[in-house]
Amino acid sequence: MAEYANIIVDIFNEKLDKTFQYRIPEAMKEKLTLGMQVYVPFGRRNIKGYVVGLTDEPEFEVAKIKEIIGIATDSVPIESQLIALAGWMKKNYGATMNHALKTVIPIKKKSNAVEHKSVRLKLTEIEAKSELAEFERKHQKARVRLLSALIENPQMDQSMITQKLNVSGAVIRALETMGIVEVVSERSYRNPVSHLDSKGYHLTLNEEQQSVVDVIERNLDQKIAKTYLIKGVTGSGKTEVYMELIAHMLAQGKQAIVLIPEIALTFQTVMRFYNRFGDRVSIMNSRLSPGERFDQFERAKNGDVDIMIGPRSALFTPFSKLGLIIIDEEHESSYKSETLPRYHARETAIERARMCGASVVLGSATPSVESYYKAKTGEYELLELKHRVAEKPLPKVEVVDLREELKAGNRSILSVRLQELMEDRLKKGQQMMLFINRRGVAGFVSCRACGHVLKCPHCDVSLSQHVTRQHPEGKMVCHYCGYEIPMPKTCPACGSRYISGFKAGTQKIEMIVKERFPQARVLRMDMDTTAGKEGHEKILAAFSAQEADILVGTQMIVKGHDFPNVTLMGILLADLSLYSSDFRAQERTFELLTQAAGRAGRGDKRGNVIIQTYDPSHYSIQTAMKHDYDAFYEQEIMYRELMDYPPVSNLLTVKVSSKNEQLANDTPVWLLQETTKELRKIYYDEDDMPRAIGPSRASVYKLNDIFSVLLFFKHKQYTVLTQVKDILEKYIREHEQDFRMVSVQFDFNQ
Repeated sequence: MAEYANIIVDIFNEKLDKTFQYRIPEAMKEKLTLGMQVYVPFGRRNIKGYVVGLTDEPEFEVAKIKEIIGIATDSVPIESQLIALAGWMKKNYGATMNHALKTVIPIKKKSNAVEHKSVRLKLTEIEAKSELAEFERKHQKARVRLLSALIENPQMDQSMITQKLNVSGAVIRALETMGIVEVVSERSYRNPVSHLDSKGYHLTLNEEQQSVVDVIERNLDQKIAKTYLIKGVTGSGKTEVYMELIAHMLAQGKQAIVLIPEIALTFQTVMRFYNRFGDRVSIMNSRLSPGERFDQFERAKNGDVDIMIGPRSALFTPFSKLGLIIIDEEHESSYKSETLPRYHARETAIERARMCGASVVLGSATPSVESYYKAKTGEYELLELKHRVAEKPLPKVEVVDLREELKAGNRSILSVRLQELMEDRLKKGQQMMLFINRRGVAGFVSCRACGHVLKCPHCDVSLSQHVTRQHPEGKMVCHYCGYEIPMPKTCPACGSRYISGFKAGTQKIEMIVKERFPQARVLRMDMDTTAGKEGHEKILAAFSAQEADILVGTQMIVKGHDFPNVTLMGILLADLSLYSSDFRAQERTFELLTQAAGRAGRGDKRGNVIIQTYDPSHYSIQTAMKHDYDAFYEQEIMYRELMDYPPVSNLLTVKVSSKNEQLANDTPVWLLQETTKELRKIYYDEDDMPRAIGPSRASVYKLNDIFSVLLFFKHKQYTVLTQVKDILEKYIREHEQDFRMVSVQFDFNQ
């Protein structure tokens, strides 16, 4: 039993940067657990704190360590649970407790209630339509947009009108003066979905959907908590299954969290849930202001909402009656945190569900190899939706060999076949999407005379070309640190004028499409066009309203969106993600292609998909063309078994970073020596020890003037790798002075 407890005394104090150690009284040793709230002496007073760690090792002189006074009987269970979850994340992902706590309980500042304004229609529907006809006759487009929206939803949030409908305050005031609308003000805690209007729910599940629901509900009713994987083709109605399960949970007085991979999906997803569940739904994401996030935290804690939707951070919603966690598009890499602690939402969700006896439902048309492996081995229960709703056919997929296009004299990034289909769709008034996984005008700029590539001076990457209103001649941008320079007219290395960009990005595609199809209305969706708070929603709402014919974008356009009038998807360079250094490159390519293909033909008309590639025979492309996930998985798992990669084995990545290049390269060598020495004390047989690989330079060796070197450890058992992490953390603590200029980060199964 542990002798000492590490205690955090105020989880909401922004200045908090440490824990305090206390001695555990003999009578408490069997009772004390992570997350438990206790009374401790602090200065001249006694205060409450939370147990965030248990240890046998004193951090100070034993005589100076004070004793815990008692266990709090009036503690808030949900806060204790979240703190225990933070402790689990620290142990399993390698981070400080403070990092974990700030992730799990990110809301620290209270914010006052704010005033909300909404616009209400004062006319009857017949009167409103009469006025609408008059506005249409006069071509008053803003008034038409506003009145059309209000006829459908008689009261709307003013901010939604100004931001999403692009209607100015002057237009609203003009209609108010005319007696058509009135502006209503009310004060309340901010609710991100208060502007929505529920249209009701009128859908019946098909036989296949109902069978999946029946299996899960049967276990829920018997209080059997499990993790399920729903493998459902694109358009099979996974969201309807999720909503049916949530309705079942709500009827039992339970709450649900729905994780989605991209902020871009929030609006469309929330609308579907809101139509069924009304204002019991809320959202949590990083684009909310601190005040808005605090409001959602408080509303959830107070029981004002039962369903929280959002990306990773929504997982930590303080629901006290959590019964179900749903992770949609569970294969998405965005569920893995890029900052400390480098947790995966899927594993963390399963642990949180275990703590409160909840169930987890994972859903995807292209499950991650890890999840499908666990489903195949019985760790998860596999359920399948093999058909689209209403038996709609999957889109017809064609692969175009770009090498043959070049031989035939077509130097455009748009193949002849794709251009033909685009022309056809424009004539029919149908929409299309063009996907390329690169933003900007050019992926890199080089000199054709000497071969010099323009690189960032702070990062080991090439600069990308962008054209803006402020820089019509073009500018060079680093997508990692933001460094910018004007587009040079001559090569900085040799002075040649033959300097130009290669590998088109989204901006360049937009320019090419507008030139080739001047009659088309084109929208672009990438990091550059969605920088604002409502950037995603504005573009998606406009495309959904058919205000554009073609949507050009990066991977954010291919994930989960449902546009019934889209009948053509063009994947311009399928190879871009195929040959990276990441062992998951083939998996991510297959996922992207399948998800992209799934955006076409979701309405009444069958869709077409064109995959343009320089490697048409690759198994990722061939299996995506056939919508054959199982064939892809069999090929991929053979490769993982051969290379001993996750999920067959586990992988610990140790990233050593420093502004001092010598230290960045020397430190991993010392760490490897120390780890090997300590492991030999534990494992007599070296075959049982984790296998070390490296050190080796990171794929981006220099980033923002910081050098990074990687060290890898492989082992079948995850716990063995956490043991390696613990050895390294202890060594770093004991040699703190040697690591003042070095950062060491841990990442599992990256």
